[in-house]
Amino acid sequence: MKIKLNGNETDLNDNLTVAGLLETLRIEPARVAVEVNLNIIKKCDFQNHVLKDGDAVEVVNFVGGG
Repeated sequence: MKIKLNGNETDLNDNLTVAGLLETLRIEPARVAVEVNLNIIKKCDFQNHVLKDGDAVEVVNFVGGG
């Protein structure tokens, strides 16, 4: 399937969850927020939210500082 990941077309395996996407990208789930089609996905739903062809996904990293 194809999704738009942070504005870039990306090919992924079908039935991939948000958690699976983050694992594929080697991103620590605790340090990011994920939005799918303008809806923020709760961390407790990362394992259950299955991505679909054509989804627009934004992964935002938290940055500390002051």
